[in-house]
Amino acid sequence: MKYLYLSLLPEALIASMLTPEEFGVYYAVGSLKKSRGQAIFFEIDPDWRSDEFQIEEALKRCIPHEDGTPKRSIYISVYRVLERIPLKALRKLYLVTQDGRTLGLEKSKILPKTDNGMHLYREIAPVNPLVASTLDPKAFYELIVRNPTSLVKVPAVCFAELKLGELAEDPQNGDVGDLPYENIFHLRDCLLELRTKYVNTKMIDRTPTGGLPYRTIKNGVFVGNEKDILFYPIPSQEELIKENYSWWRSASF
Repeated sequence: MKYLYLSLLPEALIASMLTPEEFGVYYAVGSLKKSRGQAIFFEIDPDWRSDEFQIEEALKRCIPHEDGTPKRSIYISVYRVLERIPLKALRKLYLVTQDGRTLGLEKSKILPKTDNGMHLYREIAPVNPLVASTLDPKAFYELIVRNPTSLVKVPAVCFAELKLGELAEDPQNGDVGDLPYENIFHLRDCLLELRTKYVNTKMIDRTPTGGLPYRTIKNGVFVGNEKDILFYPIPSQEELIKENYSWWRSASF
């Protein structure tokens, strides 16, 4: 069987003979020509086609090696991929730890309930800044994708909301707890600035390093384009420990 994957780290459309779990191990742990690291990707409806991508040609080349081992990857496109794939073609989203543990998330059109306080967003693709905001996830998506008055826009975006703990309500004195973010003092200052100035977003870090800290994901991952938005909820910590302990243990480091 042949699969189509939309990788977000980096952004690419890929054909493969590997199952999502096998592809996750390959893409995260790597080979001699690839370094080890996280992987985040969507499985794409295998029947989906677009004139913008040479999918049929890639699938023709996606054949076993001479020794019978499956073809692991055929790159179809590495430029502006997310914006050119309709949301209806997206299937599960996979979060893969750096040692290849894979967690699959189902999509939903029902967005999480919003709460008061500040928000922290990590954009994943096509750009990946860390942004603090007074806007809830849907309003944040609309600002950067659909708002015609925004000076900085993208045609599609994938992002996660991260936990702020007590800092969401009290950025000045709230307990940091076990939040792993670098330069907490800068984060506090940015959150305070959002409270005192007439702005609704504040860049925390233009180019964050170290990947996406999975254990800090607050509720899930969002993906949207100019037409709609989808939500991929992540299970609670209790559910992850019970049902996906090996992934949770790996994601916690």
